[in-house]
Amino acid sequence: MTVTPLAATSARPVPAFRGRLGRDARSGHYAVPRRYRLHLSPADPDCLRIAVTHSLLGLGAACPVTELPAVPDAPGGENSALRPLYEASAHRYSGAATVPVLSDDWSGRIVSTHTPDILRDLSRHFGGGRPTLYPCGLEAEIEAVERLCAQGIDAAAQRAGDAAAEDGDRADALASLLRTLGSLNARLAADPYLLGDRMTAADVELWVSLVRLDTVHRWHLDAAAVHRVADHPALWAYARRLAAHPSFGPHLDLDAIARRHHADCRGLEAAGAAVQILDWAAHAERSAERPAG
Repeated sequence: MTVTPLAATSARPVPAFRGRLGRDARSGHYAVPRRYRLHLSPADPDCLRIAVTHSLLGLGAACPVTELPAVPDAPGGENSALRPLYEASAHRYSGAATVPVLSDDWSGRIVSTHTPDILRDLSRHFGGGRPTLYPCGLEAEIEAVERLCAQGIDAAAQRAGDAAAEDGDRADALASLLRTLGSLNARLAADPYLLGDRMTAADVELWVSLVRLDTVHRWHLDAAAVHRVADHPALWAYARRLAAHPSFGPHLDLDAIARRHHADCRGLEAAGAAVQILDWAAHAERSAERPAG
């Protein structure tokens, strides 16, 4: 099935580091098990995408994870524990030391902070015998889903819940969000996964956007809007099914997501905050202290 790309794309910050892993031993970042480490925060959506992918690929031993606090402990959304790593990787680095990070334990430097590159490199170079999450021939459709989720769900939901925006602008954003959800709902009524009969990276992307829609953006929508968002049964049944998957639900830290949201958000809470769409807690089985990699 073809995913139609949106005209506009999400305005993500330009990452500071864009190194890539390779198969050739002459590459500066040759893909060797236990050479690389992920630094992730459970409340960050990009980190959640990476954590789910890491589990789907079974990389607990090959690429350890260091988990960082949900709420950054320094100005600019910075995790102070990452500052030495950033400064070792770029002379006089002046930006914020933020997650996610893929680092090289051999050199003590950062390889990449760019989520799409990290996801693709983990799948292609450490996936072993597991089916790739980026099947040949579906790369363009997966990229289109990334844009669709960023703009048609995340950005549209944020605009729809912006109390400072004009009523018409909020209504237009909600209409855009509902069109996106309706299209996805129709697709998932016909197929078990977003791009057909097998799971791909597109499903990880969409699932995290749905988690964020219900656990973050919902707080700023009115009750009527949330009911309209929830009225996509195939889409939310799919989200529930993936939440029950052992590589998805256990990475949900609802308390961490709430603490990060309330620490950063200055928007007004709306009536939709009380209308939860899914019982995510039923699938969030994280232990109180999960050991870091």
